[in-house]
Amino acid sequence: MERPAQESGMLKFLGIRDFVIVDQMELEFVPGFTVLTGETGAGKSILIDALSLVLGERSDPSQIRNGCERADISAEFDTAGLPQMEDWLHENGFESDGNDSSGCLMRRTVDIQGRSRGFINGRVATMQQLRAAGEKLVDIHGQHAHQSMLRSEAQRALLDEFAGSLELARTVKGAYDHWQDLVRQRSAWEKNAASLMQEREQAERQVSELSALNFMPAEWQTLQADHSRLSHAASLLEAAQTGLEVLSEGESAALSQINSVISRLHDLLRCDANLQAVFDLLESAQIQLQEAVYELSRYRQSLDLDPEQLSGLEERLSTIHAMARKYRTTPPELPELLGTASRRLEELDHSGDGEMLAREEAAAREKYLQSAEQLSAERKKAADQLGQQVTAAMQTLAMAGGEFSVALTAHPQPSASGMEHIEFQVSAHGGSPLRSLAKVASGGELSRISLAIQVITSKLGTAPTLIFDEVDVGIGGRVAEIVGGLLKKLGRERQVMCITHLPQVASAGDHQWQVSKSLDPARGQVTSQIAVLADQERIEEIARMLGGQKITETTRQHAAEMLRGNA
Repeated sequence: MERPAQESGMLKFLGIRDFVIVDQMELEFVPGFTVLTGETGAGKSILIDALSLVLGERSDPSQIRNGCERADISAEFDTAGLPQMEDWLHENGFESDGNDSSGCLMRRTVDIQGRSRGFINGRVATMQQLRAAGEKLVDIHGQHAHQSMLRSEAQRALLDEFAGSLELARTVKGAYDHWQDLVRQRSAWEKNAASLMQEREQAERQVSELSALNFMPAEWQTLQADHSRLSHAASLLEAAQTGLEVLSEGESAALSQINSVISRLHDLLRCDANLQAVFDLLESAQIQLQEAVYELSRYRQSLDLDPEQLSGLEERLSTIHAMARKYRTTPPELPELLGTASRRLEELDHSGDGEMLAREEAAAREKYLQSAEQLSAERKKAADQLGQQVTAAMQTLAMAGGEFSVALTAHPQPSASGMEHIEFQVSAHGGSPLRSLAKVASGGELSRISLAIQVITSKLGTAPTLIFDEVDVGIGGRVAEIVGGLLKKLGRERQVMCITHLPQVASAGDHQWQVSKSLDPARGQVTSQIAVLADQERIEEIARMLGGQKITETTRQHAAEMLRGNA
């Protein structure tokens, strides 16, 4: 069997712990086209759900296995040959710390309380960052993709992706939103011009008065301290003078008396050494009192009885209090009020200029039209190409003579999504007219058309790993063989995985994994397992898919022939 050469830019490992019915599972992935098979309900889609979770999808505590506190999912990718991914990791600070710099290890945990945490290369990551990384690494085509493809917005997104115009579409939406915001601003200005002008005059007057006050928060504390000192200067001076009289300048000054006692005791120390402790205490007290006298003397000299300075302080305080009362605030909050008024005045200066708003609105409209016209041109070109390629694919999917087209109809008014309405149209049989995909396609036809579109668009994507989750629902027989061949061919260029119930698709795989479930009698819980099948085991599994529970030798021979035919 020919094996694909892809060895880089792919999913290498997936670890699942306590997720739904998986207790612990570690999977090593390989290049090429891998199929996952198993009986209904065995848990095939759990692998896709676990991978989606680690790639940033919404979590739910119900996904945690019964009786466990949290689920833990980790996935390792080889990013060699993916320069955009390497650049993204570097720009966001998620470079690998190991010897192999071309790797990306993503991890997600969800606990029973609903808390979720994400990690990329061991560093904490947001869900948005997990999703951004996942979009560059894996492209998942779900089993209900054909249903979502009936929605207009899904068709538009798919065409833009096919055209490589997703970024341009986002630019168009941003330009439209900006233009409409200016339309609303101009309309509001025209409606409220008089009231806005009055508010502007009030804000201008407020800024003028508060700026003229020239009041800063630090000044308030200084003013209060200086006013308190000057208004009580006489009392402070009297207290300082009295203290000096009592301590050192009066006839019976305390310092003189203490000095006399110290002198007397000093003469008596030689008579009784027990006086030493008292002498030491008095000597320490003398030093402290002398320092107090020096400080009090300096303080007395620093006091200034200046009526003019006190009058100036009181006038300044009165002005500040009056301004605070006028604006119904406290003096310390006046500077913040000035900042608020200044910012509002700046806003009103901008919004109050109707002519400027009109000019900005016209410029924004022109910028939108330029981007939207460029997007329209790219969509038209891509619509023709997509229509031709899907039409060609339909001829091989039991829809000979059918035709697929992408109709672009001009919007009556420009919109955030561009200047045209996009509709997928199909003619399932030769000679029948093209009509909306939602109206004319049966379930089986819709599945085949959806699969054709997904295979075609996935070839243009950059994600190295493609996963198809039962996208072959509604097809069978020869068409299923063709689908298997399409996916096998795709697997020569990319890493492709497909969950399938069809033996024709399974036999086309380069590798086959079997998903099964079993009951743990000790814990009374059902668990899911995945086994990598060898050649003989593949024959048995495909025979089961062909013949159900009763497998005959004829069924096994048929299965073996299918595998040989796809070798």
